[in-house]
Amino acid sequence: MEEVKVIGLQDGVLRIALFGDIDLGNAEEFYQAVMEGYKATPANLLFDCQELNFIDSTTLGTFVKILKTVKSDGHKMTLFNLQAKIKKLFLICALDNIMEIA
Repeated sequence: MEEVKVIGLQDGVLRIALFGDIDLGNAEEFYQAVMEGYKATPANLLFDCQELNFIDSTTLGTFVKILKTVKSDGHKMTLFNLQAKIKKLFLICALDNIMEIA
């Protein structure tokens, strides 16, 4: 999936870069790509969202789904470099209370 690039394990953290638009049309592919990388290297997840341009409510739900798996394994999930308009969605939905938004 061209919107997701698993960069790899760095300092005990699995880094994943996100690009373009992630929405209803490709949210399941996004989930599968992240889970494939995570299951190969279970660790704290760090999403670099600098190149992420758009998400919808389906994508927000997908992030929560990923978080549940990561937390059940004792790991953390962090999103950073969010554009202001995307960060606002996480804040409006109070998702910053359950996942780290840097």
